[in-house]
Amino acid sequence: MLILRSSPPSPFGRKIKLALNILDLVDQVDVKVANTNSPDDELLRENALGKIPILILEDGSTLFDSRVILEYLDERAGGGKIVPKGDARFPALRLQALADGLLDAALLQIYEKRFRPEEMHYQPWLDRQADKVQRALAELEAEPPMMGKPPHVGHIALACALGYLDFRFDGTWRDSHPQLVGWLSAFSNLVPAYEATAPHD
Repeated sequence: MLILRSSPPSPFGRKIKLALNILDLVDQVDVKVANTNSPDDELLRENALGKIPILILEDGSTLFDSRVILEYLDERAGGGKIVPKGDARFPALRLQALADGLLDAALLQIYEKRFRPEEMHYQPWLDRQADKVQRALAELEAEPPMMGKPPHVGHIALACALGYLDFRFDGTWRDSHPQLVGWLSAFSNLVPAYEATAPHD
């Protein structure tokens, strides 16, 4: 049995949970909550970086970074399912990189406000991260990705990024990005686990 170490709010952990559902691997994985803020949590021994998600394999070895775990799960499921082969591979990986970058910029805004005293917030840096999010959304709104069946790693990453903006930024992106709103609705209809894996504190 594989073990997934994550936490309910984590958008990167959500990527793995969605992939498990899409690849029909849910029954092969035990999901255990990790506390990234606790110095006593086992995850510091499982990943020296202290970051989630972490996938613990049957032999006790670990994989971390959501992109690496997704590659492993795809291979475990037979290959070429959520990580396309051939000409479709790099557009899927590019979309994943864009969506993950959007997520990173959104997370950094949350972390700045959560972990630094208010008097130490640096607004130009926060604005820079917000600009990254807005530019990524603008690019995606102008040309929403074609939905595949099954969805690939880029689709999964984008759905989780938009879901995180709903969760932590009150869905303010929606009013000015109707194409992406429609895209996310289509993804949710295609992948019922999207609603079931919604983040929460």
